[in-house]
Amino acid sequence: MNFVFADGKLLVPKSPENIDIVASLNRVSFATFPEYKDDVVSFEGNLGGKYQFLELHISEIDEDNWSFLTVRELLNCLSDELFAPIAQAWQYARFLKTHRFCGQCGVQMQRVHWEMATHCHKCQHRCYPRVSPCTIVSIKKGKQILLAKGVRHLSSGMFSTLAGFVESAESLEDATHREVFEEVGITIKNLRYFGSQPWPFPHSLMCGFIADYDGGDIKIDEKEIAEANWYDIDDLPLIPPSISIAGKLIEATIQEIRGSQ
Repeated sequence: MNFVFADGKLLVPKSPENIDIVASLNRVSFATFPEYKDDVVSFEGNLGGKYQFLELHISEIDEDNWSFLTVRELLNCLSDELFAPIAQAWQYARFLKTHRFCGQCGVQMQRVHWEMATHCHKCQHRCYPRVSPCTIVSIKKGKQILLAKGVRHLSSGMFSTLAGFVESAESLEDATHREVFEEVGITIKNLRYFGSQPWPFPHSLMCGFIADYDGGDIKIDEKEIAEANWYDIDDLPLIPPSISIAGKLIEATIQEIRGSQ
């Protein structure tokens, strides 16, 4: 399957018929852009399959023939199996765009064709796609679960679990305790690993945990959190879709609470 990006968005061919995204993507042909034939990037999907992508300048797109979709817009309309290679291609495209010059000596980098990397032939500095570890945790107290609305997601009205980036020389567990206390002012205990998920916003590896409330009253960090509360599992606000690890964590926590009643 081929993917075309421009201005950080996925391009989908327009059609007079009502064709879904998957069918539209199957119609993508790089032959439409013959002048870019040397810029096509091939890769093997982490879940299997072979894919190709191409990134264009937005000024070169005929908007009468293409629709622009953000990667986030694909979350609720694609399966995990198809979303994964699109997210992978999108992250690779961002990597190649932001690593055109060597960060060590400033010389133009060259793409390595046998692995996803860029290489400087002057100082031998080699770069690989960035992966940023993040911790994400679902916290339960009795029949309630802690959910928060981030300041960057005010318009969506969605509440989710707490999450944050792991800092240098910090363990996943230490980062989880720190993020929870910084964002909502409480302490947690019985931290247990749930699972992980690559998350292309922008290049995260989400490491999920479930924890029990230990102590303290909610006091939000207003720089990152707009609102945080304890919610009864039978009366939840708008929460993330199950394709996300946040949604999966919430579902697992609800099942755990129901199993303990």
